[in-house]
Amino acid sequence: MAQTRNARQGILADENTEARERIVELLKQAYWMEIETVMSYIANSVNPDGVRAENVIESLAADIQEELGHAQQYAQRIKDLGGTVPGSQEFVASQSFLQPPADSAEIVPVIKGVIEAEEGAIDHYNKIIQATDEDPVTQDMVTAIL
Repeated sequence: MAQTRNARQGILADENTEARERIVELLKQAYWMEIETVMSYIANSVNPDGVRAENVIESLAADIQEELGHAQQYAQRIKDLGGTVPGSQEFVASQSFLQPPADSAEIVPVIKGVIEAEEGAIDHYNKIIQATDEDPVTQDMVTAIL
């Protein structure tokens, strides 16, 4: 007699509710990090002026779609794990380092902000990877994003 696979196995099993909820919260944080990065990258790909800014503008404009894609992946995984993807009223900004500089000709603060955002993302994604030994699907997804 063939065995049927129960959809409530692994991380979706009732006995893994606490671990699953912890993972969902980590994924929500990653989702918001990506959404906030998209907002800041849009601003920082439009606001800068000057010849020195051209490469940064082009790079950030290209990265917007990639970051948005990451947010969509996190949103889908939150849903797959039984969570609810949060709406805009739950958003709390935290990336002060990515705010557009007052002087649109200053490009160094933008570059430093991007580096800090990427370092923060790497740190958080590593936390998710470490917390998902019981959830290899999420672990693989975050590893690929990383």
